Amino acid sequence: MTGASSPSSQQDTQPIKFAYWVPNVSGGLVISKIEQRTSWDIDYNRNLAQIAESSGFEYALTQIRFTAGYGAEYQHESVSFSHALLAATERLNVIAAILPGPWHPAVIAKQVASISQFTGGRLAVNIVSGWFRGEFQAIGEPWLDHDERYRRSEEFIRVLRGVWAEDNFTFAGDFYRFRNYTLKPKPSSPPEVFQGGSSRAARDMASRVSDWYFTNGNTVDGVKKQVDDIRAKAAQTGHHVKIGVNAFAIVRATKEEANKVLDEILSGADPEAVRAFHHEVQNAGNASPEREGNWSKSSFDDLVQYNDGFRTNLIGAPDEVAQRIVELKSVGVDLVLLGFLHFQEEVEFFGKHVIPLVRALEAKEAAWAAA
Repeated sequence: MTGASSPSSQQDTQPIKFAYWVPNVSGGLVISKIEQRTSWDIDYNRNLAQIAESSGFEYALTQIRFTAGYGAEYQHESVSFSHALLAATERLNVIAAILPGPWHPAVIAKQVASISQFTGGRLAVNIVSGWFRGEFQAIGEPWLDHDERYRRSEEFIRVLRGVWAEDNFTFAGDFYRFRNYTLKPKPSSPPEVFQGGSSRAARDMASRVSDWYFTNGNTVDGVKKQVDDIRAKAAQTGHHVKIGVNAFAIVRATKEEANKVLDEILSGADPEAVRAFHHEVQNAGNASPEREGNWSKSSFDDLVQYNDGFRTNLIGAPDEVAQRIVELKSVGVDLVLLGFLHFQEEVEFFGKHVIPLVRALEAKEAAWAAA
């Protein structure tokens, strides 16, 4: 007797996907004075998107910041930047980071619908609930308590889905109100919705409304705990959430070379900037009722890479890194979101030397499973 496969068994048969952080913000992806051959300008990023697309990357994630901080003196806006990258590519999906509060859902719904029409439905959104109080204060936006920010984000997502799918959409929430609103044109296909966060509120929100959940960098065991928790909650309502994990990749010919680069990054860390970032994100992480938000357990070294990317340990020779990626897949990870020191050259190297090894390991495991 045969039946429908479970989401977890379907995940095991799907190739793991690769995404990269778009450096549309200056300063690179580490808070270090080490040289980073990476630029935040549009020409560099158009070329990077084309390299990534031809190297086997399916997604790119643009960042959203409204104020400078921790080396990010300059910041291009995420939606317009995403559109520029989509215009320069043919297959790459670009995820625009959106911050409820500064954006109203009607505005982003219309922006995404139009860009979706222009680009064959390749624009997704990452709903960022916010962690930096100073940023909200600087632009005159009210700062909500931790769980209230996630309640607003959940309403934001429910509104987006409703506006994109329905005519005469009506919604009466605590944060947003719509009455008989019809958006035309609608997106060419339903845009994917991503979100992040490690707190109870973030995971519960993902289990109810998001297509994808991003977690900060972590060990395989640490990621497994989050995956199991989210999917158990989602199963209660028949929802399925795909999982992405952050990682900072340092792939060199040998493990020793890769570790040397990591040591250089850490020894060049800007202590004042890291401590300032640590102060803000520890406040954010500890603001959740259970004190388990993003960064609540991060060390100084973890925070040299903004989202705990070193903890995922994709640092070493290509075969070592490929094996670790397959281990992440084995505990339920569907996508790896990657940062690099020198983006253009390292994305190309990763596509040439790591992704083929991952695909070979996946094929071998599939053959074993079928035997």
